Amino acid sequence: MPPKLSKKDFELISEFRYTLRKFLGFSEAAAAGYGLSSQQYQALLAIEGFPGRNWVTVGELAEQLQIAHHSAVGLINRMEKIQLVSREKSSEDRRRVQVSLTPKGKGLLESLYWAHQIELKTIGPKIVKLLQRASLDESPGRKNASPVCYLDEIED
Repeated sequence: MPPKLSKKDFELISEFRYTLRKFLGFSEAAAAGYGLSSQQYQALLAIEGFPGRNWVTVGELAEQLQIAHHSAVGLINRMEKIQLVSREKSSEDRRRVQVSLTPKGKGLLESLYWAHQIELKTIGPKIVKLLQRASLDESPGRKNASPVCYLDEIED
């Protein structure tokens, strides 16, 4: 049986989601200020931030953005038209296309990086405090309780 939840439990999750939404709202507005859609900014970031290399396959980009493969192809097409990304066939596997940033795309991403750094300095400590509050809940019957173990007890 899951532990009894209090109003404060829901207030904490609500505040956490609100804080994340504020950051995402900032991010969308910052991208728009540079003439990019939120999805274009996320794609630039996913490509340059991919672990170990500065290119991605179409499938990897689709996974990073949590979109369908054909949607990633459409996004890449639109971004290529405005010279934010380029495509190149892999030298190892000619069926694979590698998508990387153009100098224009990287320049926009760098500008957005600094804007996000400033915002993270403001909102980051609040997110950390909320996470600490969530992990420090020592209510009786809840210490070390994993909420996942209660999911199968919930009935539709």
